[in-house]
Amino acid sequence: MVQSEAGTVEAYLAEARESQRAALVRLRELCRAELAGFGEVMAYGMPAYTRDGTAEIAFAGQRQYISLYLMRPDVRDAFAERLAGQDMGKGCLRFRRPDRIDYPLVRDLLRATAAAPGPVC
Repeated sequence: MVQSEAGTVEAYLAEARESQRAALVRLRELCRAELAGFGEVMAYGMPAYTRDGTAEIAFAGQRQYISLYLMRPDVRDAFAERLAGQDMGKGCLRFRRPDRIDYPLVRDLLRATAAAPGPVC
């Protein structure tokens, strides 16, 4: 799924590929649990989590992988060692297999994001 037209996160998840849906639901649950005070919105066709109107985290089911978008360079830098072995784009962490998502790493990235505001890319 690329650039969904879904108006809500629930609709986004409902239209997600069956092979990715459970992982996307779990990512949402983690985001909602760890990003207290953030708003959950649809932005750029994917679920995003905003603080003061600025998206800091998002995720998406793509054709070949699931992406977690980390829009805070300070958080990415702080986790450089743990992210070194991961499939990373400029601002996203890609998981090619839903069953191999490193949920403890995701949880720690979300906690670091929530701990304090910072610049987004």
